[in-house]
Amino acid sequence: MANTYHQVYLQFIFAVKYRESVLHKDWRQTIFGVIGNLINETGCKTIIVNGTEDHVHCFLALKPTVSISELMKTVKAKSSKYINDNKLILDRFEWQDGYGVFSYSHSQIDAVYKYVANQEQHHANQSFKDEYLDYLNKFEIPYDERYLFNDLI
Repeated sequence: MANTYHQVYLQFIFAVKYRESVLHKDWRQTIFGVIGNLINETGCKTIIVNGTEDHVHCFLALKPTVSISELMKTVKAKSSKYINDNKLILDRFEWQDGYGVFSYSHSQIDAVYKYVANQEQHHANQSFKDEYLDYLNKFEIPYDERYLFNDLI
């Protein structure tokens, strides 16, 4: 074949370290914009980035030459740097290690977009931890609950 054709839609979910509620509403959308731009700079296409005070959902079209792990490494490192450089919180900001990544077909784009767009409303009824466990179970991803989250001791 002369060209590469692709259609890979992924949703990434990652949390603030210790799931602390530090993504303040006053500047949260700015961070989501930064994250979206970082995704686009890799050649991937951001569809939507949204979340709440303790976690982020990124829905995107993956460019096939981009590694999932390198994409998340770049997005998390550079967005953390942005938060710290701009002193958006008093303490040092960090994302939790790891992330969830889930794949979708073209026919699911609208439903996933709407779900990500309505994060605040959704989390009025469900915690992030419960949401994340629901994703793992829905996608039949085996996990050991002891290693899901870095919790404060």
